[in-house]
Amino acid sequence: MLTVVPEMPADDHTPAGSSSLIDQIVREGARKMLAAALQAEVDAYIAAFADERDENGRRLVVRNGYHQPRDLLTGVGAIEVKAPRVNDRRIDAETGERKRFSSAILPAWARKTPQLTEVLPLLYLHGLSSGDFVPALGQFLGSSAGLSASVITRLTEQWKAEQRAFSERDLSMVDYVYLWVDGIHVNIRLEEHKLCLLVMIGVRADGRKELVALSDGYRESAESWADLLRDCKRRGMRAPVLAVGDGALGFWSALGEVFPQTRAQRCWFHKISNVLGSLPKSAHPAAKKALAEIWNAEDKEHAKKALKEFQAAYGAKYPKAVAKVVDDLNELLAFYDYPAEHWVHLRTTNP
Repeated sequence: MLTVVPEMPADDHTPAGSSSLIDQIVREGARKMLAAALQAEVDAYIAAFADERDENGRRLVVRNGYHQPRDLLTGVGAIEVKAPRVNDRRIDAETGERKRFSSAILPAWARKTPQLTEVLPLLYLHGLSSGDFVPALGQFLGSSAGLSASVITRLTEQWKAEQRAFSERDLSMVDYVYLWVDGIHVNIRLEEHKLCLLVMIGVRADGRKELVALSDGYRESAESWADLLRDCKRRGMRAPVLAVGDGALGFWSALGEVFPQTRAQRCWFHKISNVLGSLPKSAHPAAKKALAEIWNAEDKEHAKKALKEFQAAYGAKYPKAVAKVVDDLNELLAFYDYPAEHWVHLRTTNP
């Protein structure tokens, strides 16, 4: 089950959506799900030959510990894989050689898989909602070969049970001081192409960051976010002090309904991207530097002074670009009202 994950070193220059806490969650989920699938595959193989025994009545096909760990390269980094090992003492009648177990999931030569980061969101969005993991497993394997119906059923029930335990856990004993939110589109084909993962990551008072909620929904839909927030509140979650996210999210309307006392902080990296979209490319380097003077100022007063300089430089020629900052000024500078050591975490949705 996905629980608390370790903090990553803060990096002011890491764009939102790159290596982040969410990537760690994906890696850990990939590792656990792959381990479960490999174990189920081996268990099914051994069970299929349980009746084959030697002259002393001992099984010819048994477990034999684990292979040496190896790193499997994925789109979100390397994950360590420790595949179970099988001791198969049966003899092939045609070749005279011992038979060998060969994993259809993780061949001996496999060191990377481009499909893994696409399969995991599919397991969440399609498998957990419909109970049908076969399409996702088929994408991972290239086909459904190697996994019997009973294995798929067992894996499905295991993952559904873990997801159910996570989504129904009691939140009344945890106080989340800050909350980061985002709607993440995934590179898979879905019947509803705008469907995405709604992610909420919180930080406790002691600084530990953890996944609060993960659900399917629509990024710009207030109702999708409201359903998620209402469910968290029903399970005892109290209002966080500050929430950080992109201004385009439907989350903000939902937050005002469910936790109206929580303050809003707009993500600066999303805002910078929006502002640059209203400027010619020739103006981007200077504009990015001017915007950095605002969000990287030593305090709120210096940030407001830097904003006036940005207005003076670009207001006459590019009023739409300047308005994108001025109109959301309170939400963009909210992080200055909190401890300075927290600013690096609160300026962006990359916690």
